Amino acid sequence: MKKLIVDEAGPVTLVGGGHLEKRDLQEALALAPVLVAADSGAAQALEQGYVPQAVIGDFDSLPEPVHRGLPPEVLFHLPEQDTTDFDKALRSIRAPVVLGAGFLGARVDHQLAAFHTLIQPGRSPCILIGANELVFHLTRRIDLPMQPGEVVSLFPMQPVTGRSGGLVWPIEGLKMCPTSRIGTSNRAEGAIWLEPDGPGLLGIVPRRYLAPLMRAIAA
Repeated sequence: MKKLIVDEAGPVTLVGGGHLEKRDLQEALALAPVLVAADSGAAQALEQGYVPQAVIGDFDSLPEPVHRGLPPEVLFHLPEQDTTDFDKALRSIRAPVVLGAGFLGARVDHQLAAFHTLIQPGRSPCILIGANELVFHLTRRIDLPMQPGEVVSLFPMQPVTGRSGGLVWPIEGLKMCPTSRIGTSNRAEGAIWLEPDGPGLLGIVPRRYLAPLMRAIAA
């Protein structure tokens, strides 16, 4: 892992500069009270009355008044331009799980870049909070209580196989790949379990499962 800026035994909320509803940050902080901002995410946090304990990024999108108003000791400038601010921040955090708010729902290219960051090695597990869904990188078996009929989507960012239980259409024996077979719009029959054979598989489940998903990933 790269040099750590935030090292926590408990969960961390990471706020970005994308689309952010007030409830997004409130819900995340109720579960993960340590707040970190990726660049202009600091402005969004301050607008909602929260002061991040660390602001990480290249600061090219951090408004100057916000920059000047923050204590110097919370500012961590990483000037390289080869990665996104989300990547810079996530690789600088060690925590059982990171809840990412403000990274989905705005520009499509930013969302794709966020998905790319999720599957990079050496990053803390992260759940991205969308308006209706949660997106996460499936790296090992997780068990999740769900109601019958609810949508469970699996999207491969690279060739990957795995196993499942509780899905209408099991994934065992399927070779998933972004250029051929994907696993979107599957459905739960009840409680489910998912287990990948390797990295690169994104899971997408309804937002109301944030707390149990967080517990499953951090276990």
